[in-house]
Amino acid sequence: MGFLAFLLLGLIAGAIAKLILPGKQNIGWLMTLVLGVLGALLGGWLGSVLFGTGLEEFFDLSTWLLAIGGAIIVLLIYGAIVGRKGRRA
Repeated sequence: MGFLAFLLLGLIAGAIAKLILPGKQNIGWLMTLVLGVLGALLGGWLGSVLFGTGLEEFFDLSTWLLAIGGAIIVLLIYGAIVGRKGRRA
């Protein structure tokens, strides 16, 4: 998969993860892209470790499921960190 395809995958996976998670995430499209790409990397790594499959093809269902799952995990971690900081202030 090419670099631009991976960025597009991360952006879309991050946006889908934002839609799936309850509550409102106050992040823009650039942070959605960054968190989505990090989530896709995490999902690809977990997929290769646990299932023996990674992020090979852009139009493969397993690629999208791994990327969205990883993006959900990253958004949950980000929300826990940022939410904790926001409550202290």
